[in-house]
Amino acid sequence: MPLSSRLPGTISSLNSRPGWMPTIRILFAVLLLTALQLPLSGTALGEPDNPKLRNERCLRCHGKENFSRKGANGEPRDLHVIAEKFKSSVHGGRDCVNCHKDIVKIPHRKGIDRKVGCVQCHQELWKKAQEEGTTDETPLLGVVIEQINSYMGSIHARPSIEDQSRTNATCYNCHDAHYITPINSEVGAEGRLKIPDICGKCHADVKAIYLTSVHGQEVSAGNANAAVCSDCHTTHNIERPHEVSGRLAITENCGNCHQENLETYMDTYHGKVTRLGYGETAKCYDCHGSHGIKRVSDPASSMYIDNRLKTCQTCHEGATQGYTTFQPHGTSQDFEKYPEMWLASKGMIGLLLGTFAFFWLHSALWFYREYQDRKHGKDRPHILTEDLPEGKTHFRRFTRWWRLAHLVGALSIMTLALTGLTVLFADSSWAPVVMEMLGGPKSAGIIHRIGAIGFMGVFFIHLIYFTIHIGRNWRTFEWFGPNSLLPNWDDLKDAIAMFKWFFGLAPRPEFEHFTYWEKFDYWAPFWGMTIIGVSGLMMWFPAITASVLPGWVFNVAAIVHGEEAILAVVFLFSVHFFNNHFRPDKFPQDTTMFTGRVPLAVYKHEHRREYDRLLKSGELEKYLVAAPSQPMSRGSKILGTVLIIIGLTLLTLILLGILGI
Repeated sequence: MPLSSRLPGTISSLNSRPGWMPTIRILFAVLLLTALQLPLSGTALGEPDNPKLRNERCLRCHGKENFSRKGANGEPRDLHVIAEKFKSSVHGGRDCVNCHKDIVKIPHRKGIDRKVGCVQCHQELWKKAQEEGTTDETPLLGVVIEQINSYMGSIHARPSIEDQSRTNATCYNCHDAHYITPINSEVGAEGRLKIPDICGKCHADVKAIYLTSVHGQEVSAGNANAAVCSDCHTTHNIERPHEVSGRLAITENCGNCHQENLETYMDTYHGKVTRLGYGETAKCYDCHGSHGIKRVSDPASSMYIDNRLKTCQTCHEGATQGYTTFQPHGTSQDFEKYPEMWLASKGMIGLLLGTFAFFWLHSALWFYREYQDRKHGKDRPHILTEDLPEGKTHFRRFTRWWRLAHLVGALSIMTLALTGLTVLFADSSWAPVVMEMLGGPKSAGIIHRIGAIGFMGVFFIHLIYFTIHIGRNWRTFEWFGPNSLLPNWDDLKDAIAMFKWFFGLAPRPEFEHFTYWEKFDYWAPFWGMTIIGVSGLMMWFPAITASVLPGWVFNVAAIVHGEEAILAVVFLFSVHFFNNHFRPDKFPQDTTMFTGRVPLAVYKHEHRREYDRLLKSGELEKYLVAAPSQPMSRGSKILGTVLIIIGLTLLTLILLGILGI
């Protein structure tokens, strides 16, 4: 009961006597308050200096039911405060003017600019607690400060962070000005179901659309587990949904309920770019809708089969009917639903395991046997230089065009690997850093395509050259001759002899112009170009692909493109590097592919059968050349070292990506 009703005419009559001994009046009031056992301390922030500004006085008006005044928009503004409900709130022990600091007298003038600074008040309390070292005594206040810090960067805190009465939405717009519950109390089902109404006070149009959605209908039916505004937009750090940070946050929040769908989405190109922190690609609501989202089986859904193409065309203007059967949530782990993806994945994994099992074993055995032979000085041929033409101590192994093709191919593959693996292993810690260095997904895509053009250019120019060469010499061309790259029975015999040497059962075999592993290195790109090249072109020109093939082909293309890329890159930078740079006879590097020349003694050791054949036929001399110049030799070593470092770096990134680091 207000003090004035309990003391009719007493204090009010004393106050009405002008010039009447103010000290005696105050003493008399204190005695009466003491007799009635009313607290003088009032609040944690202290009683107002002016007794007329105490809560009891405020409630004379604001405690009346239906008490209101016209607001700035001319509409009635509800100003009623339920006293008991306020007292049970987290702020129930404080005085009204602790928040309404611009109220300095009652009655207060009309049209006053009433500012309430929730943020400033809590920050001041926290600062004081920090200065006094009492933060441990007020842990909940620390939680409030964390939420404030989150809120201050949100769209609700703008445009005026300093004046909370002029923000887009401040604390009391959502939490209710006078009945804020303790921060550690559970919101509960009842509280969750009220959230759309709270947000709808400002976003009425959005609320109306939301209530027609599958989420809104569930909430209207009393399902507190259905998604409400704060589940998608978060509670305090709310961003604009069309900004990158907002798009990423909403997508991540969808996964709080739809975890499996988020995981499968993240395995697609759209999802990997999202995981890297970019907003360019389609997010959940771009396809499914946002506030008015419907079940996929609902004819009104944007992802209903009859509406799907139109939805795809919002991003892919040239999208054709094949897009509608693309599986945005397909997984290679479910054979019943996605058999094509399952078969493609398992086939590629089998290819990877088989290839690496054989060649890594081959490299390990080769390293051991070659190290043992070098240690004992075996199989080291010597060339008598006095028998050679003056100054011609090297064998010309590759022409300038072969060397140029190798260099362009190597740089193209490394470019493709860097840009492609960054997307493939988007969940690795290094991927976002590399993507930022590349300038983002759009520029990385352009760089990737430039690398693809370079690699395909070398490949097809090579094919054209051989087609012309064979066409001109088709009568005399030896398809399985000593200089042919076509595999033959001698290659199988050489491979068997090599394994016998590995186990010390036979001497080191002698080879012709091309060894069996060199032929494998040559033919592997044909397989790789078929898999990587065709799948890459399909994804590069999706509209054309989808016009003739079903959409699930994109799912398969993405799998084989990525897996074959791993196979190619790991093979090149482990097996190929070992064969040509890291085995004991070659370490630390072989620069033959950069100079085109190899010391004759080394060549005799590596290709003894060809050496003997050319020597016997008298053709050896026409292949003999001088040693590379000092600048060329030095430049080749530097170039080779740089390429080896890049290759090993890419190999390391793949290893970290596979391990999820």
